[in-house]
Amino acid sequence: MKIKNVVFAPGLASYYFDDQAAIKQGAKQDGFVYCGAAKTEGFAQVRQYGESVSILLELENGQIAEGDCAAVQYSGAAGRDPLFLASSVIPFLQQNLTPHLIGHDIRSFRESATFFDAFEVNGKPLHTAVRYGLSQALLSAAAIAKGQMKFEVICDEWGLETVHAPLSLFGQSGDNRYEAVDKMVLKQVDALPHGLINNIPQKLGATGGKLAEYVTWLSRRIQDLRTDPSYHPALHIDVYGTVGMIFDNDAGRIAEYLASLESRAAPFDLYIEGPADAGEQEAQIALLGEIRTKLKAMGSTVKIVADEWCNTVEDVVRFVDTGCCDMVQIKTPDLGSLHNTIDAVLYCKANGVAAYQGGTCNETDISARACLHAAMATRPDRVLVKPGMGFDEGMTIVANEMHRTLALLQTRAAA
Repeated sequence: MKIKNVVFAPGLASYYFDDQAAIKQGAKQDGFVYCGAAKTEGFAQVRQYGESVSILLELENGQIAEGDCAAVQYSGAAGRDPLFLASSVIPFLQQNLTPHLIGHDIRSFRESATFFDAFEVNGKPLHTAVRYGLSQALLSAAAIAKGQMKFEVICDEWGLETVHAPLSLFGQSGDNRYEAVDKMVLKQVDALPHGLINNIPQKLGATGGKLAEYVTWLSRRIQDLRTDPSYHPALHIDVYGTVGMIFDNDAGRIAEYLASLESRAAPFDLYIEGPADAGEQEAQIALLGEIRTKLKAMGSTVKIVADEWCNTVEDVVRFVDTGCCDMVQIKTPDLGSLHNTIDAVLYCKANGVAAYQGGTCNETDISARACLHAAMATRPDRVLVKPGMGFDEGMTIVANEMHRTLALLQTRAAA
C-alpha cells in the first residue's frame, strides 16, 4: 500500500518549551512564567508555549495515518536539537519531504522508518522532532496496511514475543510536586513523582536541604495514603544536574549526599536522574560512573539514571557499555524515529541496564499513544506517563491505551 497524499497541520504540545540554562542560572518564576532574558539560542523568552506539527498520510484505501512531531521541554540543552517551531517547519516539509512520501510503500515500518531517519536535505538530517512524528505516522500506516495493532507490527518486524501483561508506569508531577503525589498514590502509579528539581534556591536548597525534606515527606506521604500495604512504588526524582552544581561536580560529595537520601526514602527504592551535568558526553559518562562506583562502595542502593548527553541510540549504547548508570532514560523525541527507541530499549535489556522509555511533558496524545505501542512490544522497565504535567491527563492517555490493547489481546486469545 502506498501514500497518496500528505498533509501537515500546526498544533499545540501539551506543555511548554523552557530555557534550561536560564532556569539553572536562577531565572525566577512569576506565576507560571519566568522573569529575565533567555539564554539558549532560539528562545524568545525563558518559557514559551510548546508547538507540534501533525503529519497526516492519506493512503491508497482512503484511510489516514497520523503522527505528531514534538520536541522536548528543554530543547537546545545538553546536545539536543534546537527549538522546534511549526511556522518555519511546515513550508520546509512541504517542499522537501512531501515529494519523497507520495508514492512510498508503507508496508514495512522498519524499512520506512530507517530510510526517512537517514534522509537529508542539503546534507543535514531532519530535525529529531520531524523524524519522531513521521515515524509515528509510518507505524500507523503499516498497522492500517496489515490490519494489526501498532505494537503487533513492531513485534512481527523485530521478532518479539507478544506479552499479555501491563507495563510499569512512571508519573511526573511538574512543579506541583506535593498534590500530584496524592493523585499518583490514589491511582497507584508504579514509580513517582519525577519532581522537577531544576532550580537550586527554590527546589534543591543551597546544601540540598529542601530536596532532603521533600524525600522524607514523600516516603511518609505514600505510607500514610496507601490503602493497600502491597503498593510499593519506586521513588524516581529528576534533579537536572543541580546536585552536581552545589557540590562542584565532586563525585564523592555527590555520592555522600545521594546516600543520605536513601534512609529518608525508605522503605522505597530511590532513583536519581541526572545527578550532575558535566557539560559534554565523555565527561558525563566518567562522572556518572564515578558517582555510581562511590555509591556502591558505601553499600548504597541508590540508582543512577542517565539523561543529559544521551540523545541518540548510539549514545545509549555508549552509556550502557561503560556501566556508568543503573538505568537509561530513552527520551523518545530526542532519538528521532521510533525505531531508534525500539532498538535502544532492546539494547539496554540485552546488556543488563534498566530501560526507562521516557520522553517529555511537551508531547501530544498521538505521540504518547504511539510510544505506548513501542513499549508494549519491547517491555522497558519503566514507561513515562505523558504528555502534560497535570498527571491525570497523561495517565488517562497512556494507561487507557495500554489497557485497551491488553483487552483486545485477551479477547483474541479467548476466541
